[in-house]
Amino acid sequence: MADVKTANPLFLREDELRQAIELLFFAYRDFTGDADRILDDYGFGRAHHRVIYFVGRHPGLPVNQLLSVLQITKQSLSRVLGQLVREGFIKQTRGTTDRRQRLLELTETGRELERKLTEVQKHRIAHAYRDAGADAVAGFRTVMRGLIDSPDRARFGSEPVGPERS
Repeated sequence: MADVKTANPLFLREDELRQAIELLFFAYRDFTGDADRILDDYGFGRAHHRVIYFVGRHPGLPVNQLLSVLQITKQSLSRVLGQLVREGFIKQTRGTTDRRQRLLELTETGRELERKLTEVQKHRIAHAYRDAGADAVAGFRTVMRGLIDSPDRARFGSEPVGPERS
């Protein structure tokens, strides 16, 4: 089998690269739009969604790790997190070994919202995956991992992908 990386570099032409950029813009718009409509009912935005998603995926997540994942300022997180705590979507507990540490976990209300948000996005992804097939899904994962800076890329496997960026 020919190495796709060297066999046909036509996908690296200017118009192909620009089309990829546009595809990412439109895909992100529509992917987040599904969740945005749900978030509007709660008076929340995308920052709330990101916090809810990652706290839901990693119960007991320390605030400093959430800051690292989201790459936002403490001030930005404080505003969003404060609202989610006040409104009963997230609870904070002190760390057992380090009492200064704040550990985050979704409440039942938070888990319910996270399920709603994730369900609409999973449905969109599942539909696209079914239409594309297994080989395309594997290629998509490779491309997406290649777009992620190397420190976070390790979260998704260890295969080498593209140039190392930090």
